[in-house]
Amino acid sequence: MSIDSLVITDSPRLQGEDSEHIQMIAETGEDLPPIWVHQPSRKVIDGVHRVRAAVIRGMTEIDARFFHGSEADVFLLSVSANIKHGLPLSQDDRVAAARRVFTTHPEWSDRMVASLTGLSPRRVAAMRSQIAQGAPQPSRRIGRDGRSRPVDSAQGRQRAAEIISQNPTASLRQIARAAGISPATAADVRNRLDRGDLPVPQGALPEEAREKILTATSSAGRRNGKDRAAEPDLTSIFDRLRRDPSLRFSETGRSLLRMFDAVRVALREQEEVLQSLPPHCRTTMAELSCGYAQVLQTFGEELKVAQQAKAELSRASAS
Repeated sequence: MSIDSLVITDSPRLQGEDSEHIQMIAETGEDLPPIWVHQPSRKVIDGVHRVRAAVIRGMTEIDARFFHGSEADVFLLSVSANIKHGLPLSQDDRVAAARRVFTTHPEWSDRMVASLTGLSPRRVAAMRSQIAQGAPQPSRRIGRDGRSRPVDSAQGRQRAAEIISQNPTASLRQIARAAGISPATAADVRNRLDRGDLPVPQGALPEEAREKILTATSSAGRRNGKDRAAEPDLTSIFDRLRRDPSLRFSETGRSLLRMFDAVRVALREQEEVLQSLPPHCRTTMAELSCGYAQVLQTFGEELKVAQQAKAELSRASAS
């Protein structure tokens, strides 16, 4: 596209263009990679230094790729592109970009802003707390996975504890959906109630709320204890199936036995697994575990339905 038609403005670089970097690019003699341009406005999103170098070379046109998004996303894409290649943004540039994102996208999580600007999540969280003093903030934030989560999960955890006390057999997804929290958080609440702990870490609750939750905790603990007492002996069931030749000598049977054996090992070494699992993997692993639990529950129900249908067919044939 024509260089004269380009608009160069709103750079994330506080110090502007780097003349030495421009001269270095111009003197390399290599083909210039395509620049990024916002098609509606013709603003250069990424590649200002390449545009200046092209002018020095006497070029009147430059290869470009077009971005068709909104004006609000132009700056975000510019920041993201300039922390990954070429002349990287300085630390001050990144800090300034993060502050701007707090204004344009206050609903973004700290990790989301950190991934865009190349800062650490801890640094972003500290900056946000300074900026947010006295200013209203969204009650929910959007993470890198696109999911919306509450900033303060205490209320959602309290609601989850109440749901568990009223319906101990509810699935994690049912609890999470009703309480407005993630399935992983719902699992953590249930585990805390089972241990007799408060559902909110470090007991960060008002005194009156604490009394209410303690009552729900004892109730849920008693109910869950009864439920566990009625659970079948999974080890005995597995050992019986493992000795079944029809499973041991079929590919499908061996696959299922290996799967359940792996689950048994993980459960037997649960404490060690929890301690050794990297912190940044725990939430994702919790969501994965909850998801597979739901899949296995559905699989089990389908097996029961299939067995019932076969039994009814046999009875009908016999009659």
